[in-house]
Amino acid sequence: MKVLKFGGTSVGSAVRIKDVAALVCDGEQKIIVLSAMSGTTNSLVEISDYFYKGNTSGALERINVLEQLYNKVVEELYTTDVYKSEAKVLIKSIFEYLRSFSKSIFTLFEEKSILAQGELLSTKMFHTYLLEIEKNSILLPALDYMRIDKNGEPDTAFIAEKLTEQLANQPDTTYYITQGYICRNFYGEIDNLQRGGSDYTASLVGAAIKAEEIQIWTDIDGMHNNDPRFVAGTQPVPLLNFDEAAELAYFGAKILHPTCILPAKLNNIPVRLLNTLDPAAQGTLISVQSQKDKIQAVAAKDGITAIKIKSGRMLLAHGFLRKVFEIFESYQTSIDMITTSEVGVSVTIDNNKKLDEIVNNLKKLGTVTVDTNMVIICVVGDLPSDNVGFQTKIVNAFKDIPLRMISYGGSDFNVSLLIKAEDKKRALVSLSETLFNN
Repeated sequence: MKVLKFGGTSVGSAVRIKDVAALVCDGEQKIIVLSAMSGTTNSLVEISDYFYKGNTSGALERINVLEQLYNKVVEELYTTDVYKSEAKVLIKSIFEYLRSFSKSIFTLFEEKSILAQGELLSTKMFHTYLLEIEKNSILLPALDYMRIDKNGEPDTAFIAEKLTEQLANQPDTTYYITQGYICRNFYGEIDNLQRGGSDYTASLVGAAIKAEEIQIWTDIDGMHNNDPRFVAGTQPVPLLNFDEAAELAYFGAKILHPTCILPAKLNNIPVRLLNTLDPAAQGTLISVQSQKDKIQAVAAKDGITAIKIKSGRMLLAHGFLRKVFEIFESYQTSIDMITTSEVGVSVTIDNNKKLDEIVNNLKKLGTVTVDTNMVIICVVGDLPSDNVGFQTKIVNAFKDIPLRMISYGGSDFNVSLLIKAEDKKRALVSLSETLFNN
């Protein structure tokens, strides 16, 4: 059985929903994971913010606007009065539920319940449409099987057990429709897998049922070898291995959420990235296979801060790096890149929430310099130390661009370079010309 995930733009209108239905309804049994319709989660975040601020009228006004949008989709999606009426009843009940939060204290728990409604809407509408066109479909509620533990990590044993039970109860169903993103936490409360979590849902579902393949359908034909927003003429990469894809996803490739890779990799389940708008396109296949001696792609991660700690006490001293890392750990701030010298260490972070506290503590160890508004450029491919020549090509692309840091050797798949944000486009274009266009 395959698991197919469709993002918000893929189900963003009545026309798109019909296109997805035509694409998946081929008679083969499958699990279909849906995100909320595009724009819905942002609207629900805005509604929650109004409730947090005690602006009930603002929240209700946004709820009304969103409800009108969904009623318009219903009119365009269904052709029979029976199913059109059924969909309108469904929408009315969910939006009345959203309005009910104006009468209670609003906390993080209520916000997570509100954010879950987008996926509940899209899946119920899609399922109702499949019923209208007489397809063998059922809803597979994610809140019945998708759970995270006390640490916010997926409870994979629970997911596999409950999901297997649900599938066994409906063995003759052809299309199982389920929600991405949403789950329950350890205490049974509605929670979520964070932004991009629908990819994660698909990967966790695929791992739980030992799927034949996981397909991630978006509005672009696979993972490209550079960012098409900044570089003209980029091309989809036909084949990536799991490690290469994980590096690209983490360092800025928007098509795939970074968390999606690990469950598939651990269970050796291929992940295929495909385009809803061009289903015949080859896309990108992510698996254990790799292209030897080849640079595959470039990605960029914005919003980076570089921190340099310089200290004479570091020279020949053990324990210095441990103290540095403990400061970042105490503020739950991850490090992306690191380089060291005899008397200093430079690191990068992408979360500045605790920057002032981190810097104040680091000043106890040495002189601290902070550079903000930086970008990490990540070059990914088969890059082992005995693969001669690729280092020169990469560095040559930066001959006219100032480099703040270079990191290589942490894996055989990635070279990371830190530059100023103002140089990002120039660097991406230069890399494409040097690595791919020659």
